[in-house]
Amino acid sequence: MNDIAMSTGAAESAVSFRESVWSLKHIRLAGLSWPARPEATHRHRPVLMLHGWLDNSLTFVKLAPELTGLSGVHSIDMAGHGQSGHRPEGQSYLLMDYVADLAELVETCFVETGDSQVDLVGHSLGGIVSALYAAAFPERVRKLVMIDSLGALSRPVEETIPQLRRAIKKRIAGSGRQVVYPDITTAAKAREGGLSPLSPEAALTLIPRNMKPCGEGYVWRTDPRLRHPSPLMMSEEQVLASLKAIRTPTLFVRAEKGLLSYKRGLDERADIIDTLEVAQVPGGHHCHLDGNTRPASDAVKNFLTDE
Repeated sequence: MNDIAMSTGAAESAVSFRESVWSLKHIRLAGLSWPARPEATHRHRPVLMLHGWLDNSLTFVKLAPELTGLSGVHSIDMAGHGQSGHRPEGQSYLLMDYVADLAELVETCFVETGDSQVDLVGHSLGGIVSALYAAAFPERVRKLVMIDSLGALSRPVEETIPQLRRAIKKRIAGSGRQVVYPDITTAAKAREGGLSPLSPEAALTLIPRNMKPCGEGYVWRTDPRLRHPSPLMMSEEQVLASLKAIRTPTLFVRAEKGLLSYKRGLDERADIIDTLEVAQVPGGHHCHLDGNTRPASDAVKNFLTDE
């Protein structure tokens, strides 16, 4: 089995994954890979999975094994997360840089010819990045799945300068001292609350990969600059234009109690994607990881299986 610490339930569902590393021009990305089963039907089309903000590749530890009957599955730690590298000093974690990372990763590591394609599965931030990439490079994406994700966060144009001011002031002030936790369990307990609450089992699944030893305790390995405000955000008009540009067959996995369940304008965003299918599933923001994950897994697997 693997030597990554995780909850008992997650360990039982993780089948034969291995650590992977992909070296890009300016950063080293890490992640987990599940090999295709012998009967895989889409062996030549890898499935790439991108996690949400402050999570890591272990968010897909339950979903990924379900897809190995299609192809090899690769869950990526995005820059600043998990075991991946951090941006250089003086840089921010801009949304479009994540899209550029994905584009380079696909071109250099996962496609062999001009007509080669991948399937993309993204949760939250990972869904936003995947959607932007699919819009910009439709020839590279066979199918797109967004889990509790439907386009970037937006801000009115009149907030552009106040947003810029907040971001620059935070960059100058820095991130402050890191909290040192006595053990992983205590850190996981802290992660259970927050904007997207997790069960104790789900928190124990994700947290170990985001932690590193420090003296007699543990601190976050996650880059603290990820919590800084973005200096520039898209307007709603720009978000709608990006979604309208998607031509790839797309599935929106809509969690009944997810972060988007009460978001205004969601139907307008859904309606603007001509190729969109919607799968309503029970659960919260982490419906693919926490609680009864079978509905979300079945929705994704059936969508990717259907030609």
